[in-house]
Amino acid sequence: MTTTDVATRSDEKAAAWLMTTDAIRERASMILKAGLAGSLEHFAVRPDRLDAAADYVRETTLANYPGLDIPYHARWRHFVVDGHDRWRDLAGGLEPGERGRAAFDLVVTSVLLDAGAGDAWSYTDPRSGRAIPRSEGLAVASLGAFASGLFSSDPARPFRADAGALARLSAGDLGAAFQVSADNPLEGLEGRAQLINALGGAVAAQPEIFGSDAPRVGGLFDHLAAAADGSALAATQILDAVLLGFGSIWPGRTVLGGRNLGDTWHHRTAATDDPTSGLVPFHKLSQWLSYSLVEPLEEAGLTVTGMDRLTALAEYRNGGLLVDLGVLEPKHGDVTGRAHLPGDEIVVEWRALTVALIADLAERLRARLNMTADELPLAKVLQGGTWAAGRRIAQDKRAGAGPPITIVSDGSVF
Repeated sequence: MTTTDVATRSDEKAAAWLMTTDAIRERASMILKAGLAGSLEHFAVRPDRLDAAADYVRETTLANYPGLDIPYHARWRHFVVDGHDRWRDLAGGLEPGERGRAAFDLVVTSVLLDAGAGDAWSYTDPRSGRAIPRSEGLAVASLGAFASGLFSSDPARPFRADAGALARLSAGDLGAAFQVSADNPLEGLEGRAQLINALGGAVAAQPEIFGSDAPRVGGLFDHLAAAADGSALAATQILDAVLLGFGSIWPGRTVLGGRNLGDTWHHRTAATDDPTSGLVPFHKLSQWLSYSLVEPLEEAGLTVTGMDRLTALAEYRNGGLLVDLGVLEPKHGDVTGRAHLPGDEIVVEWRALTVALIADLAERLRARLNMTADELPLAKVLQGGTWAAGRRIAQDKRAGAGPPITIVSDGSVF
């Protein structure tokens, strides 16, 4: 074996590790440790304020779920509008297997279209007449697009997302479905359409996951059901399948060992003596998607285990909560004074600190509610929870409820 062969093999192993939640936690912990030592460039960490943050999240959780019957943090929550579950209306007549496939078709496309919308866009819901902004608006818009057959090549079977229709989708088609105009601009529209096109290519290229006869996103439902050990399926198996099945779609990302590392970025604090040096993974959309795939699998009779093996989501509601409550203090004016790209070190630092500190906050919340990790897994902490609390405090602090730090979205990260 040549030196090049050994190096390639080492790079492949390193790349595989970066696609794990162990890697996310380890690199987030490295950056938190530096923050606690006061050696980060952009943020100071104030752990003495975590108790107050936990109190705020407890108050928010009990206001939203007084009986603590908290569901998972998943895209399905956003399909409930004014107390009415629109997905259940849509899927009510489907047989169980097709319902599971259609659920995957919908939720994957919806999550991939869920990157930050910006402050200027909203979706006017045809049913309620309400203008719905941000993630909730993107959800209702994507559900309407799905129901109309935008992602299907077969007009007789609109409730599907198949490779052909996804690959052909134009930014204009997507913009029309999402009511985009000069007066209602959606950040990253071109990037969103390109991501959906790439999704179509990934589905077509992997018949072993998505099926060879009219391949569709929903083929992943059958793939995961077949991978279960009896009726048990580990949450990390879902994430592994998501990262494998959709790993090729992420644009302009770092490649190691021939593998697209997706939502993985650089930070000087994460220096090591191996090929992963400086690399900090998050896989936010992939984990958000994995959380959202649990319920269709459970409805099909499977038991998803190890939910807490996934991590907190490194996004602006969880991260904004920490900044707005003073757990994270910007060290200089550029942090909040200008817009940043997803790969900027300020953003990577913020996101890594978010992953590590939300895990700490989750433990404090469980103690306050006298609940165990099994009773209140991270997926419910987020829902109850830190994401809702981040939105709540943003609404109190800023017109439009935007995050305290501005990120220029390309439609493929947040």
